[in-house]
Amino acid sequence: MDTFLFSVNATLPVFITIIIGYILKRLGFFDEHFTAAADRFSFRVTLPVLLFLDIATSDLQSGYDIRFMLFCSGATLAAFLLSWLCAVIFVKDREQIGAFSMASFRGSAAVLGIALVKNVYGSTGLAPLMIVASVPLYNALSVIVLTVYAKRDDTERKIPFGKILFDIVTNPLIIAVFLPLPFAFFHITIPEIPMKVLSNFAAIASPFALVILGAGFEFRAAKSKLGLTVAASFLKTVGLPLVFVPLAVLCGFRNEALVAIAVMLASPSTVACYIMARNMKSDARLVSGIVMMTSLVSSVTITGMFFVLRSFGFI
Repeated sequence: MDTFLFSVNATLPVFITIIIGYILKRLGFFDEHFTAAADRFSFRVTLPVLLFLDIATSDLQSGYDIRFMLFCSGATLAAFLLSWLCAVIFVKDREQIGAFSMASFRGSAAVLGIALVKNVYGSTGLAPLMIVASVPLYNALSVIVLTVYAKRDDTERKIPFGKILFDIVTNPLIIAVFLPLPFAFFHITIPEIPMKVLSNFAAIASPFALVILGAGFEFRAAKSKLGLTVAASFLKTVGLPLVFVPLAVLCGFRNEALVAIAVMLASPSTVACYIMARNMKSDARLVSGIVMMTSLVSSVTITGMFFVLRSFGFI
């Protein structure tokens, strides 16, 4: 019973916050313009500030774990290749392969990863290291797979390598992970006034991001192209975690490290997938449905995964 309560307490508050965001949107508190602007504010301001502050005030000399980062990067790359292989085998329409592959492996590790790890352990733990190990690969691999399956006569969709590199190095979450490293390694103290200002933004980062995530849900999107939506959602929330979480356990990862890895693999497809698919003229409607369905299903699968890991004493 204690294990079940731990699992529910770890995940339910996060997903209830997402549902509240959806309800508030339907009650008219948010419109499309506000939701889009708030999503940019969350992605470019509050979440980066939270990451910056957590890393800048931590002791990375003792907490830096290169083995953990290598596993996160390797698992991300392997999950991408597995998703791509499944898409090539099972997706008939060539132009849907890129969208299916991206939405099947790219999770909202930043938003849900931070929220869940912080909810369980009271701090972001190793989540920042997980983000820096996985998010650059998310961006690069997503652009690559969408470009490979672009229409050959549509030159606007052929993105050069320089553009891919630029998108990676200018990602606010990546900047927010690398910028505070000198503060953490050399124990530089942030002055009191800037510290209070940063703390104010950091305090709203996780709940604000979760509310906006819920506000962006569109149930109608999941009804179209139901077969591919279900297949990609199963792969994202069940298939990939079943492959890589046991591997993480065998590699000796426990507690904060294992929770960060598990959430990285099992988190629902991120709304950034939809934004990227739309801007690169891929099948944005298919991606939208996958984001919606994985967000609903993951509330059950992540809770169940935490229950199993807690039952065996791994977290």
